Amino acid sequence: MTRLSRRVFVLGGLATVGATIVPLSRAQAAPPYPFKLGVASGEPAADSVVLWTRLAPSPLNADGQGGMANADVAVDWQVSTTDTFAALVASGTVTARYADAHSVHVVAGGLAPDADYYYRFRAQGHLSPVGRTRTTPTTSTFGRDFTMAFASCAHYENGYYTAYRRMAEDRPDLVLHLGDYIYEGGVGSSGVRQHVGAEIVSLADYRRRYALYKSDPDLQAAHQMAPWLVVPDDHEVENNYAGTVRENNTPALTAAQWTARRSAAYKAYYENMPLRPASAPSGNSIPLYRRVRWGQLATFHMLDTRQFRDDQACGDGSKVCADADLATRSITGAAQEAWLLDGLGQKLGTWDVIGQQVFFARQFTSTGAASMDAWDGYRASRSRIQTGWQQRAVRNPVVLTGDVHRAWANDLKADYANPNSATIGTELVCTSISSTGSGTGDTVIPNLSTNPHLRFYHDRRGYTRTTISREQIRADFRAVASVTEHGSPVSTVRSFAILDGQPGLQAL
Repeated sequence: MTRLSRRVFVLGGLATVGATIVPLSRAQAAPPYPFKLGVASGEPAADSVVLWTRLAPSPLNADGQGGMANADVAVDWQVSTTDTFAALVASGTVTARYADAHSVHVVAGGLAPDADYYYRFRAQGHLSPVGRTRTTPTTSTFGRDFTMAFASCAHYENGYYTAYRRMAEDRPDLVLHLGDYIYEGGVGSSGVRQHVGAEIVSLADYRRRYALYKSDPDLQAAHQMAPWLVVPDDHEVENNYAGTVRENNTPALTAAQWTARRSAAYKAYYENMPLRPASAPSGNSIPLYRRVRWGQLATFHMLDTRQFRDDQACGDGSKVCADADLATRSITGAAQEAWLLDGLGQKLGTWDVIGQQVFFARQFTSTGAASMDAWDGYRASRSRIQTGWQQRAVRNPVVLTGDVHRAWANDLKADYANPNSATIGTELVCTSISSTGSGTGDTVIPNLSTNPHLRFYHDRRGYTRTTISREQIRADFRAVASVTEHGSPVSTVRSFAILDGQPGLQAL
């Protein structure tokens, strides 16, 4: 994308939203620049896309309001087929409300399918950066092949966001973020940079933490390049929370305070993500699982594996635990599980892509211990979903995962206890953007003898880039050399293909 200066923005069509020329003395008195958190788009459809920004001239103010006064503000928006905005295809004005931290979620409609667009905002006499976005093909067509990058786990203190910058340079058509967009902890004792303030609990805390993360120019570049589909994991609220259950009582909170904290986290998440208004929180919950179609080529089933799950079995951790096998246990809740299986059964596209948070394939140690926070702690849930897609003859189920801060690629088996059982799907696991630091570069698959269906492992930070066509999904595991040195190069460390109608990984 051509980056335009604010002067070029003015020459490129600001008059279409009523610009005026003011004397220098008045210009100097104008409010400070409010677009310090950048712009974003998301939730693409064949005729619309969500455009997002949040006004915050002083992003880190302790009240969480970003330096904005207690008043609503009019925000103009424009969509064009060119980054000069010579001809507009959609425009309007929306209100940025003080009650919503002056965030806006514009559903820009009336757009052409399978098309690229540019967008921008104007508020308080200032223009935003220009973002690039696109629509999906119609549900009656396949459209073009497209590239999709997916990522997770971006601890601000652990490293720089070079991986986001390199992702933007790849110019994907779509980005999926699978959780841990922010981390809730206070200031750490080490790291390349620091959080602001103690562990976040209040709505103001969460708003300020998002402002810190979204002030990063590399993250802003990734948002400006493509529309995103997002789902949270645990750190957007609290580490390893499960439904209404906390991991522990640190910091100490009453039941009412914990409910208020979770509600604040959900509200701040919506305020800071390019989500449709249908995903706005209501009361103590937020409706996040949803389905997005990319024509007849792919259907994205975006899951929420935190809000409705049962508490982790046997007190959480990694262990041998008979309760993990209980048929009553669920990581999604009954309603979401039924919704997922119904959607898979509709066979809406060549590829059924399940975007979710935690490790899906079985991963036992030699003693039989497994993570109680992952699907291994909810084995009946995994079995019902895998059996469900087999019964519905789903042709190409592909699970996308984050959370574990390492890259993995796994064959999904009908019976994990029998290595010779049928491969019935594929899991691609992205590494972290920065969490846990640069990594060791290790490629030895842990516990491979116990889990021969695990096909690839790599301990560096980065993201996964995919190219999706009717014939295959190509997955390139991308790694940056270091996250403690800003601007490190990126390389593809391994590539796989998933062929249409042939579940499992083909090494490239």
